[in-house]
Amino acid sequence: MKKYPAIIILFAFAALTGCQKEPDNIRIDTTNQKDANLTKFKKQGEVFFQDSLKTLVKKIDVEIAENDDARHLGLMYREGMQEDQGMFFIFPSEEPQSFYMKNTVLPLDIIFVDKSLHIVKIHKNTEPFSEKSLPSIKPAAYVVEVNAGFTDKFKIKEGGRIDWRRN
Repeated sequence: MKKYPAIIILFAFAALTGCQKEPDNIRIDTTNQKDANLTKFKKQGEVFFQDSLKTLVKKIDVEIAENDDARHLGLMYREGMQEDQGMFFIFPSEEPQSFYMKNTVLPLDIIFVDKSLHIVKIHKNTEPFSEKSLPSIKPAAYVVEVNAGFTDKFKIKEGGRIDWRRN
């Protein structure tokens, strides 16, 4: 009587049961992980800050957010931004707007601009991760987000103006 076939069968059984496929219902949730491509700055235009006499005060490079998804994402998850960079939001109509800082790491100055390109409201040094509403008070068609302290450093004030262009 040979014992080899029994041992071979035992090893084969052990090998087969040890190599079971993972169930299909196990998934790794990546919805809370930020996409590295979403946090890289991509210059799409320029914003020119002007005083009330239309004298250039400062020019910055901007990403443009002009659809619902881009406007909703904004600068969430960004870990840094150059002083001369920002985000420019374009809305389909001029109306009161409101922003918040959920998932936004950087403190920002948020600048609301009406359709005639006048600055109507500035929220300075906003609190990161806050869900507090930051309203435009007056109707706005555009918003510019820049690093906190930018408006004080360059003396950008409500009543001033902007101009902008795409690349």
